[in-house]
Amino acid sequence: MNSPILPGSTLGVLGSGQLGRMFAIAARKMGYRVHTFSPDDDTPTGQVADKEVTAAYEDLDAVRDFAKGVSVVTFEFENVPAATAEAAAQHAPVRPGGSVLHTTQHRLREKTFLKTNGFPVTHFAAIKSQDELNAAIKTIGTPSILKTAGWGYDGKGQIALRSADVAESAWKKLATTEAVLEAFVDFEMEVSVVAARGIDGTFTHWGVIKNDHSNHILDVSVAPAPVSDAVTKRAVEITRGVLEKLEVVGVLCVEFFLRKDGELIINELAPRPHNSGHLTFDANMTSQFEQQVRAICGLPLGSTQLLRPAAMANLLGDVWFDGDTYREPNWAAALAVSSDIKLHLYGKAYARKGRKMGHLTALADSPELASEHVVKAREALRS
Repeated sequence: MNSPILPGSTLGVLGSGQLGRMFAIAARKMGYRVHTFSPDDDTPTGQVADKEVTAAYEDLDAVRDFAKGVSVVTFEFENVPAATAEAAAQHAPVRPGGSVLHTTQHRLREKTFLKTNGFPVTHFAAIKSQDELNAAIKTIGTPSILKTAGWGYDGKGQIALRSADVAESAWKKLATTEAVLEAFVDFEMEVSVVAARGIDGTFTHWGVIKNDHSNHILDVSVAPAPVSDAVTKRAVEITRGVLEKLEVVGVLCVEFFLRKDGELIINELAPRPHNSGHLTFDANMTSQFEQQVRAICGLPLGSTQLLRPAAMANLLGDVWFDGDTYREPNWAAALAVSSDIKLHLYGKAYARKGRKMGHLTALADSPELASEHVVKAREALRS
């Protein structure tokens, strides 16, 4: 039986972005101290943590020293090298475990894990050469998506193949030695289920969230999603199976395509709090970040009850620009749209187009109205 890690203890975070920042806020509210480790300084997480350690993830001696000073280690993005997690585990429990990180940070390993264990994924093939790509296209067909096997997020490292004629140029452009070719999914909607699993196997989730993307980056999320009870039940069932099979202790998000025939196809896994779950900070009894704290510390998981329908809109650095001219967004105008608008900024030093700088959350009497309000509030930032 694992003894719980109690408030007053120190929690370690590998990574220092906005997810770590919101984790640290939740942890400090509960009385924990937080240390963060990343190659950067004055980071979103570091600004609210008790201690910010600046070192390369490949500096395993520094990682071990970091782990010696905390009671448990978690991570806030999946591209932390597996060797880093292994080094930290020599001195503190790492949750979710390094094996989860190893599987989910590599598209081919992830797809293979899902297929082997009977989870719904689109047809795919491993690609290591131009000849293998040509052969796979004959089987999978076009349109299809060519993706790097590792280190991809927010649409990076992937190219849509509309016909076999572009295969050669796509392979050269991707500039990788290992890739995955995936069959195109004709979907009606993109949805996600963010869920948590405790040390004792307890499972909680935040229901099905609808996600709209722009340029491969999440734009607006709405909860609850406009899907049938049957789709919700199936999505949660699949998500629970994934967390149990991976033996996750912590939070994990399953991103789905909902096909027009009602079938769900897993797109990706994210073994940490997820952008689509940011609205839980304001809309649910227990946020994904507080639940991550509870899970990795071995505490009972909290209620995930949705208090009111909600919508979240990402704020990219583009909001700070009028063409190429930098200008401060009109925060007052955005907050005037509704008294139920919440503003979250991540403390990043400068705005850059395409960079995630913060988000807005709107609460309302219906998900449709919440979505309308949050989009209107974001538009008001440019007024």
